Amino acid sequence: MTSESPNGTTTVNNNPIIVGLDIGTTKIAAIAGRKNEFGKLEILGFGRANSNGVQHGMVLNIDQTIKAIEQALQNCYASNPNLEISEVYVGIAGHHIKSLQTRGDIVRQMTDEEISQKEIDQLIGDQYKTYIPAGDQIIDVIPQEFTVDNFQNIPNPIGYSGVKVGANFHIITGDKNAIRNINRSVEKSNLKVKDLVLQPLASAAAVMCEHDLEAGVAIVDIGGGTTDLAVFYEGILKHTAVIPFGGENITNDIKMGLGVLRTQAEQMKVQFGSALADEAKSNAFITIPGIRGMQPKEISVKNLANIIQARMSEIMDFVAYHLKQVGLDNRLLNGGIVLTGGGSQLKHLIQLTEYVTGLNARIGFPNEHLASGHIDELAKPMYSTCIGLILKGYNVYENTQNKLKGVEIKEEPAAEVVTNYDELTNTHEVRIKKRKNLKGFMDSIKDGLIDLFHEEEDKKF
Repeated sequence: MTSESPNGTTTVNNNPIIVGLDIGTTKIAAIAGRKNEFGKLEILGFGRANSNGVQHGMVLNIDQTIKAIEQALQNCYASNPNLEISEVYVGIAGHHIKSLQTRGDIVRQMTDEEISQKEIDQLIGDQYKTYIPAGDQIIDVIPQEFTVDNFQNIPNPIGYSGVKVGANFHIITGDKNAIRNINRSVEKSNLKVKDLVLQPLASAAAVMCEHDLEAGVAIVDIGGGTTDLAVFYEGILKHTAVIPFGGENITNDIKMGLGVLRTQAEQMKVQFGSALADEAKSNAFITIPGIRGMQPKEISVKNLANIIQARMSEIMDFVAYHLKQVGLDNRLLNGGIVLTGGGSQLKHLIQLTEYVTGLNARIGFPNEHLASGHIDELAKPMYSTCIGLILKGYNVYENTQNKLKGVEIKEEPAAEVVTNYDELTNTHEVRIKKRKNLKGFMDSIKDGLIDLFHEEEDKKF
């Protein structure tokens, strides 16, 4: 939050410290940050640990996950002993995440009056009655474009007049048990889950600017267990998807294809790997020590690149497929594809992505919103999700501050509409904000995801 006070120190001290916790397949990262007077994040603590209890983005072994979370927190405290962490924003991903498009309309009873926020809440709340498979839970309902009678592509219909108001919706669902496992792992680590945020949306917030949102981009977050996709067009979230392949699959392919240990496969991928076999030298070899006295093994760098390219091409084929499904596979995404996540650091991945998808590509670094002076490690794409979680936390904090300001001036006539807007409450409330900027995108991520955990069967935990 940017204060009007010229005193930068006062502004920083008035802002809370917000912690993002990224529970990934290969690593668990905890980052504590606070905004300065310029609206940039100053990193106050950073810790990470190897992740053992998570596979394909899902918590399978709660005990191992708890140990990894506690180790990441200890490392975070070691970087700044003055930190006190009690609440965290947590990312959620995994191949159990699904999305679907729906359409909703309501016929207004009071057609002589302007469209109100209550009617929009009713329209959105109806979408929570959408049929989904048993065992799944609706995580978020994100309105896209609204229509009022014959007028289309309306970003915010409040204040319009008409007989019928409707909208297209992007509904995101997840597995109930997978969601509970995340919650239990965090709470048994003596932390409170302040909110859950979809990882592709958190990563997008960290690497995008307002120009990207307007031009249209596809954020491809290549993690260890999954590859997350979020597509934005004309300032609107058009599509999300989780592709069940990531860096771990490439490592396993190398292990099986070249007959080496898993640690050796990972090291070769990072140091010598390439996503384009044509760019690899055919006369270059890697010498691997023999196991228990066996002869050393020589690995061709070109064979290594062939294995990596095969799996990476498969991932990018999925990306191209999803873009085609939503009709954005041609030249409509002027911002192209933004690659982020740990897997995006593979050599020549940009060239492979452009070849497979036909769109321009670049690497998205999470330094868009970071203040100067941070350690270089945090500018790596693998920390995009964690930085985005902090940004989400500040978005919630700033909205709360705006609400409090609205309450303070509620007796003034000019603020009456704003007060009524902020005081609307509903179990499935989703606030409709302007989505033509980055803050509007963050506002569209529902604040109440944590309500998923407050079910009767959870009371015994």
